[in-house]
Amino acid sequence: MNETTQPRYVEIAGYLRGLIEEAAAGDRLPSDAELCERFGVSRMTARHAVQVVASEGRLRRRRGQGTFVADRRVVRLLGSPLSFSEGMRRRGLVPSSRVLLSGETAPSAAEAAALQLEESESAVVLERVRLADEIPMAIERVVMPPALAGVLDQDLENGSLHAAFEHLGRSPTQALAEVTARPASARERRLLELAPNGVVICERRTIFDHGGEPLEATETCYAADRYQFQAVLHRDDTGAQR
Repeated sequence: MNETTQPRYVEIAGYLRGLIEEAAAGDRLPSDAELCERFGVSRMTARHAVQVVASEGRLRRRRGQGTFVADRRVVRLLGSPLSFSEGMRRRGLVPSSRVLLSGETAPSAAEAAALQLEESESAVVLERVRLADEIPMAIERVVMPPALAGVLDQDLENGSLHAAFEHLGRSPTQALAEVTARPASARERRLLELAPNGVVICERRTIFDHGGEPLEATETCYAADRYQFQAVLHRDDTGAQR
């Protein structure tokens, strides 16, 4: 009976997963050089194995420091106006972004309604991949009223869009949201480094400032296996039992 020999990077990825199962978040994992020595492979093969496990959200690499066991999942409060950058910093992660698209756009009917725009008005669009410790976590598409075009002049790869709003005197205060889950598209799998059967959780939000004026209509598609979603529920004012 012939045995099928698996690629060496698959073997190394399995070894790393085993280490992670026995370790705690923040524990150091073997370096690429250590993996090369242990398995007798090239640095490229070792790095590929590490990237495979990193794409699963199980480890994170810190430039100049090494490879570490990642927290199992990032907690996200559904509908929260808290920015991605602030949320990641609170968890000790370094947020960053990769800008895919920015500039003027013709909003969809739903986006125009959410932003209270006239039918003929243009809008401003910003699409980014959001990263935490260089791991892609979500793809975010933000559509804004034309009066907020100035935020595109800010550093939106290392900075926060909400901080840019606050710089203009428009503080994000309230969010209305709806959430769906679906298989990731080919583009989403590529940008988020997901497995072929990867799933995304898509949150559509309209965010308002302290005066009740709409700031953005946003769709954020999160890598489902890197998040734990929570919701805060309140009993209604009637006190009805359910």
